[in-house]
Amino acid sequence: MRIKDQWNEQRIYASRTFAALLIVGVLSLTLLGKLVYLQIVRYEYYLELSQGNRVRLDPLPASRGLILDRRGRVLVDNEPAFQLELIREQTPNLNDTLQRLAALNLINHEDVEPLGRIIHARRSFDSVPIRLRLSDEEIGRFAVHRHEFEGVDLKARQTRHYPYGELGVHALGYVAAVSEDDIGRIDRPGYAGTTLIGKLGVESAYETQLHGLNGYSQILVNAQGRSVKFQGAYQPELRSEAPVAGKDLVLALDLPTQQAAELALGEHRGAVVAIDPANGDVLALVSHPDFDPSLFGRGLTRSEYSQLTDNPDKPLLNRALRGAYPSGSTIKPVMALAGLSYHLVDPAKRQFCDGVFHLPGSRHMYREGKGGKHGAVDLVDAIARSCDVYFYGLASQLGVDRIATFAAQFGLGALTGIDISGEKPGLLPTPEWKRQTYKRPQDQIWYPGETVNLGVGQGYLTVTPLQLAHMAAVLGERGRSFQPRVVMGERDATGKVAPLAPVASPGATGISAEDWALILRGMVGATTYGTAAAIGKDTRYSIAGKTGTAQVYTVAQNAKYNEKTVAERLRDHAWFIGFAPAEAPRIAVCVLVENGGFGASAAAPIARRVMDAYLLERVPAAAAGGSEKP
Repeated sequence: MRIKDQWNEQRIYASRTFAALLIVGVLSLTLLGKLVYLQIVRYEYYLELSQGNRVRLDPLPASRGLILDRRGRVLVDNEPAFQLELIREQTPNLNDTLQRLAALNLINHEDVEPLGRIIHARRSFDSVPIRLRLSDEEIGRFAVHRHEFEGVDLKARQTRHYPYGELGVHALGYVAAVSEDDIGRIDRPGYAGTTLIGKLGVESAYETQLHGLNGYSQILVNAQGRSVKFQGAYQPELRSEAPVAGKDLVLALDLPTQQAAELALGEHRGAVVAIDPANGDVLALVSHPDFDPSLFGRGLTRSEYSQLTDNPDKPLLNRALRGAYPSGSTIKPVMALAGLSYHLVDPAKRQFCDGVFHLPGSRHMYREGKGGKHGAVDLVDAIARSCDVYFYGLASQLGVDRIATFAAQFGLGALTGIDISGEKPGLLPTPEWKRQTYKRPQDQIWYPGETVNLGVGQGYLTVTPLQLAHMAAVLGERGRSFQPRVVMGERDATGKVAPLAPVASPGATGISAEDWALILRGMVGATTYGTAAAIGKDTRYSIAGKTGTAQVYTVAQNAKYNEKTVAERLRDHAWFIGFAPAEAPRIAVCVLVENGGFGASAAAPIARRVMDAYLLERVPAAAAGGSEKP
C-alpha cells in the first residue's frame, strides 16, 4: 500500500497557489480600480471634501434692523456684547462641559438640561450661544479657564439696546435667545449664528424684516478646529459673503406723546392708547406696569422670570390689547346713535331722571351712578352728564339684538386687526352667545335686565382699551374706520422709506349727518359742562369725550358703594375716551385706570396730557431735561 502520493500533493498545491494568486490579483485590481476612481474619477469631489475639513464656514449674523418713531428718532438699536458660544462637534463631552461652565457660574445650573436640548436640535457644526451678554468679570473668569473648554469660545456679537428703557415695551416687544420652539418654525440655515429672535410686539411681528440675511466667511482651521493662517504649503482662496442688514422699521408711535402717556399714567395699573383717526396710526400704546426688555436680551434666570410671572400686577400682560374690562359709560355715544338710527328716540324730548330706573312690572332698582339725580335731560345732556337712567330706558327700547348689531359696526366684540400679535376680541354678548356658553337651561335665558345693564356698559360686555380707542376714532371720523397699525413704513440701507398704506375696514354706515352732529354736541358737552368739564378748561382746541366708570363687583340693592371702605382691587375702573380737535380730529385717545374710581378724575386728565403732547407738540420735562417746551 502506497503511503505518500507526491503527484496528488503537487496537484493540490498548484491549484491552491493558483486560487490564492487569483484572489490576490482580483483584490489588487479592485484596489487599483478604487484608487483610480478616488484619485482620478472623483478627484474634484474628494478634493472639495478634504478642503472642507481644512476650511470652516463661519456665519456672519446680519445686523438687526433699527426701530424708529414716526419722526425718525431711534427707539431700538444695536450694541456690541460678548457671549459664550459652543460648537457640538468640537466638544468631546457636552454635558460635562456644560456642568463645568455652571460650576464657574458662567451659566445657570438649572439651564444645563434645556441648553443641551437646544444644542442637539441645531446642526453639529453650528455655533450655538449658551450665555448672552457676559460682564467684564465673567469674561475674565472664562479667559483664565479657556484652555479647559474645547469647542467653547467668546464671540463678539450685536445685541439689542433700548435707549428709553421700559418705554413702550408692550408695543416694541423684546428679543431673547432662540428657543426649542423657535427652532421648529425658523429656517435653520438662515439663522445660523443668530443669537436673538423677536418674542413680542413689533420685534416678533416683523421678525422677517428686522432679521436680515446672514452671511458667511471661510476660515482655515487645524485638526483641533482652531483657526490658523497657514496649514503647511496649503494656502486656499478663502471666500466670504457679507450679510445683508435687516430693514429699519418706522413706527407710527410719536415719542413725545408716548412719553407723556407713560408719565401721566404714572404708577397706576392701566393702559393708554392713542390713534390717528384718519389712518389708524397708533401714536401711543402704554400698558402699566411694564418691564425692562433688556433683561430678556441677556437671559433671565428662572427666579427672575418667576418674579415677573408671579407678580400680582402682571407686568407681562399687555393691558392695551389683552385686558378685557366692562366698558362703563363710554358706550353711551354708540347707544345714542343706535337710538337715533332706529328712530326710537326724540333727541329734543326731555326725560326726568330721579336716580332710579324700573322695568315695567318689576321692583328691581337700576340706580344712577354715584346715587345722583339729573332731573330733566335730553339726548345731548344725557351724553354730556352721563345719565344712566336715560340709557337704561333707551337700551330697554332697543333690545339686545339691535344693540349688538349696531355696536359691532364700531369694532366691539371683534379684533381690530392691529399689526402686532396678542390682541383679544373682548365680548359683545347676544342671546345666542348665552345659549352656547351656559349648560343649564335656566342659565341660557336672556333676561330684560341684562339688556338694561348692557345700555351702560355693564354685565357681560367686555372691551379692551385698544377697542375703545378704535371706537373713539370711528366716532371722530363719522363712521370711517381703519385698522390700527404700529408700523407705518420700512427704511432700507439707503435711507429710503417705503410707506405702508393704511388698511380701511367697513366702519359704521347709514347714519345721517344730523345724528352725527348730535352725538358730537353731547361729547363736546361732556368736556365743557358735563362729567369731564375740568379737562376742557383753557384748551387751545376742542375736545369731544366721554367718561366711564365700570363696576368691578355688584353692589346689593339696599347697599351703597363707598370707595373708602372697598379693597383697592375691588374699586371701579376709570375710563375716558375722546378725540380732538372735535371738528376735525387728529388724535383719538382711550385711557383706562384699573381700580381708579371715577373716570372724570382719574382717567380724563391723563387723556388731556396725551392730547396736549401731540397737538401742541410739547416735550415732557422728564424727556427734555428741563421745563416743558412748546
